[in-house]
Amino acid sequence: MRAHYLQHVPFEGLGSIESWLDAMGWEITSTRFFESVTLPDPTAIAFLIVMGGPMGVHDEADLPWLVAEKQFIRRCIDAKKPVLGICLGAQLIAAALGARVYANGEPEIGWWPIQGLPSTGSQVFQFPGFHTVFHWHGDTFDLPEGAVHLAQSDACQNQAFQLGRAVIGLQFHLETTPVSAQSLIAHSGADMRRTSQYIQSEQEILAAPPEQYEDINQIMSDVLDFLTSADFLSEESLDR
Repeated sequence: MRAHYLQHVPFEGLGSIESWLDAMGWEITSTRFFESVTLPDPTAIAFLIVMGGPMGVHDEADLPWLVAEKQFIRRCIDAKKPVLGICLGAQLIAAALGARVYANGEPEIGWWPIQGLPSTGSQVFQFPGFHTVFHWHGDTFDLPEGAVHLAQSDACQNQAFQLGRAVIGLQFHLETTPVSAQSLIAHSGADMRRTSQYIQSEQEILAAPPEQYEDINQIMSDVLDFLTSADFLSEESLDR
C-alpha cells in the first residue's frame, strides 16, 4: 500500500505520522513542492496526506503549483481515496471543495484546548470532549458542503471536519514532536510576535512534557487508523 504526502516547506514534515506509516508497513512517497511539483496519478496511491506550511491557499501568484495541488487533492477525493489534511492541508482540502478560506479572528500558536463535538454512528471520527493540542495557524476555513463539524476552540470555530467516510481536515497539529515544535519555532518564530491572546511564548511551548506529545500523537494514530481501516479501503486501494 502506498501513502503519498504533500510537503510545502522543509521544516514541516510528517512528524509522528512517519513512524505510524512505517509500523503499518506502508510504502511512503512524497511531493516536496520546494523541490519538485511532480504529482502522481491518484489511482497509483492508496492514501493522501497534505501537510502544513506558512503560505496561504490563495498565494497562487507567487506559488503557481498551488493550482495543481488543489486540483490533485480534488481528484483524490473524487476517486474516494482516504485524504488527511493538517493545518494548511485542511485549508487546501476546503478550498479544493469550494469552501472559503480566510484569516481567522485570532492567530493560534502553542498548546490550546479543542472541544470535540458529539456525533453519532461508527462512520464519524469522535475527538475527546476537551483536549489540549498543538496549534500554529492564522487562517481558517468554512466547512465544505456536506462536511461534519468535528471540533472547535475558543479561538477558532472550525477546528476539524470530516467529509464522507474518507476525508478529514485538522486545523491543529497532532503529529507534532519535540523536534518538529523546535523546527517551527526556528523557522516561523516571527509568527509569535503577532498580537493575540492565543500565542504562547517559545518557553511556554517547549515546556510541554514528553507525555503531552505522546498524547496528541496517539490521537493522530487513532485518526490514521480510522481513515485506513480495512473495512473502508477498497480492494483497489489495498492493491496500491
